[in-house]
Amino acid sequence: MPSNDARNLLQIAVPSAAAGVIAVAVSAAVAGGKGALGAAVGAAIAILFMGIGLYVLQWTAKTLPQLFQAMGLMLYMAQLLLLFIFVAVFKGTSLFNPKAFALSLVVTTVVWMAAQARAHMKAKIFYVDPDSEKSEKHEKTGPSS
Repeated sequence: MPSNDARNLLQIAVPSAAAGVIAVAVSAAVAGGKGALGAAVGAAIAILFMGIGLYVLQWTAKTLPQLFQAMGLMLYMAQLLLLFIFVAVFKGTSLFNPKAFALSLVVTTVVWMAAQARAHMKAKIFYVDPDSEKSEKHEKTGPSS
């Protein structure tokens, strides 16, 4: 992973993990051990899904740039659908508190998306590749006839 991608991931994952820790603490205080477990599972699933999505999106941008926008829209729709499915599947579980699970999942996802938007806005991304401009000049300036 290039350093810019790693820096962006760090700027995104740290606030999301902090939100997950806060959700676990609040859930533990409100709903006890089952609430803390539900919040931890929800935060972990949100960070895992969003992290995989970010990796797939970066891979798409590098290998298939013409599909980047369509892939981004499809990926976010698929992530939200999968998160809704997880909430629906674990709705009636007795393993952990489902309300703490759902709330932690939603809060961590929202924090991830906000941090991702902030990291993208602060990133200094070239819209013109300076290296390709030099190589094009080199190709165009050949022996003149």
